[in-house]
Amino acid sequence: MRSDMVKEGYERAPNRSLLRSLGMTDREMTLPFIGIANAYNTIVPGHIHLRQLSDRVREGIAAAGGVPFEFGVIGICDGIAMGHEGMRYSLPSRENIADSIELMAQAHRFDGLVCVGTCDKIVPGMLMAAVRTNIPTVVVTGGAMLPGNIGGKDLSLIDVFEGVGKVAAGSMSEDSLKDLECCAMPGCGSCQGLYTANTMACMTETMGMSLPGCAAIPAVDAAKLRIARESGEVVVSIVKKNVTPRDIITKQSLENAIRMDMALGGSTNTVLHLMAIATEAGVPLTLADFNRIADEIPHICYMQPSGPHSMQTLYRAGGIPAVIKRLEKYLDDVPTVSGKTIHQIAREAAIKNEDVIKSPDAPVSPAGGLKILFGSLAPDGAVVKCAAVPKEMWKHTGPARVFDGEEPAMAAILSRQIREGDIVIIRNEGPRGAPGMPEMLSATSALMGVGYNKVVLITDGRFSGGTRGPCVGHVAPEAAVGGPIAFVHDGDSIAVDLFTKKIDLLIDHKTLESRKASWKPVTKQLTGVLARYAKTVEQANLGAVQR
Repeated sequence: MRSDMVKEGYERAPNRSLLRSLGMTDREMTLPFIGIANAYNTIVPGHIHLRQLSDRVREGIAAAGGVPFEFGVIGICDGIAMGHEGMRYSLPSRENIADSIELMAQAHRFDGLVCVGTCDKIVPGMLMAAVRTNIPTVVVTGGAMLPGNIGGKDLSLIDVFEGVGKVAAGSMSEDSLKDLECCAMPGCGSCQGLYTANTMACMTETMGMSLPGCAAIPAVDAAKLRIARESGEVVVSIVKKNVTPRDIITKQSLENAIRMDMALGGSTNTVLHLMAIATEAGVPLTLADFNRIADEIPHICYMQPSGPHSMQTLYRAGGIPAVIKRLEKYLDDVPTVSGKTIHQIAREAAIKNEDVIKSPDAPVSPAGGLKILFGSLAPDGAVVKCAAVPKEMWKHTGPARVFDGEEPAMAAILSRQIREGDIVIIRNEGPRGAPGMPEMLSATSALMGVGYNKVVLITDGRFSGGTRGPCVGHVAPEAAVGGPIAFVHDGDSIAVDLFTKKIDLLIDHKTLESRKASWKPVTKQLTGVLARYAKTVEQANLGAVQR
């Protein structure tokens, strides 16, 4: 065992003395040491209940013959950070999470890990750490919040964001928005729809790093406590068998995760995170893989925010095992931490509601829920959640309205300075330019709330999983490094075509070269984390990993 490095032999008497100060017994000195990376805190709704889950993990580890050691992991709530400077710190936190888990696991020579987390950057960071350390690991995702309710209508956080636009448009009163605010989020758990946190949970289960059924169990359901306990037991088993993350996270399992993403119509952020996980695992994965898989996999679950179904509804319909059953013929039969293969999980699953988990022969859409666009505006790619775009907006050409940052764009949207048919460009919000590649949920929700139907939003930043409508993000290269988006002027024609996966800036070569010659990048005075991040982060098409 790796932990023997800190507890075997007379030379390690000082190390053992410190362990004994924790109350460890002679017998425990002979058992596997299991780290529990717990993202519990009292500011993130998706994490406030994780202490209870971690307690159950501890019980499972001890019952199975391991010694649990719990340590803390940071977590940022994207919803609370949204729309202000705080959002620039969200994506960089992913690397901090991966680093902190690696530091703890390697310094203390843990034999295995259980990662307990829920929200947007936390689970990806945990998976990055798992493949980086490559010690047996199980991930326990914390589960979704129950839907809110007002007047018999199920609610989620996106209803509140879009309510801001409705107030600006005069179609909702501030008192009604306050009522919505108070009803939408009734308790602990990640935001209710298939936003980034829940999409990542579904993909983590599909790639085999969580136990079957884990992703869709609501945060408040006792089944979540049971699966946490079982996860603690399982990690001891896979330590004894030496089943490592790189045995589980392979090109095949990552492609299975992409297939699940396409079938569910998940968040655009998953492209960034899967690319980052693949980089850490040494697995070759490109944006072209996402497009290839999107063409093969039907969109079979119409989930919020583009559709009506919450994560609770998916859970009642059979959860991710039931979706795996639907997709069995498309999925590679790879191992999982449970000891079962994906096809075994599929055969044991039951589909409890065929209106929620549709047949691939009668899907919501014949192609997957995400597309990667390429063209003269985004030579290295851009991402769109096509599942959330009305078909009449899959092909659109319009004049650019250019904003250097989200704040002026938001002001123009709320004051109705944008016209139907416009293409809103928000630039200098990429990995380096922002820095931190903030989400534009405030802007996209304002467009919906104000009532725009034919406005396209394009950015080198990114979007919340709660975004819906014709919104294209992750434009690469970004403006800060001289990507074509830096040279767009007001009034330029831009063409977006989701059918052909194209996104083009329609100006002549001579004009473009003239603009390049006179261009100067926007400079910002940065300190601390963001200064270091801006110097080392890669572009979005490479997962915005740090080098």
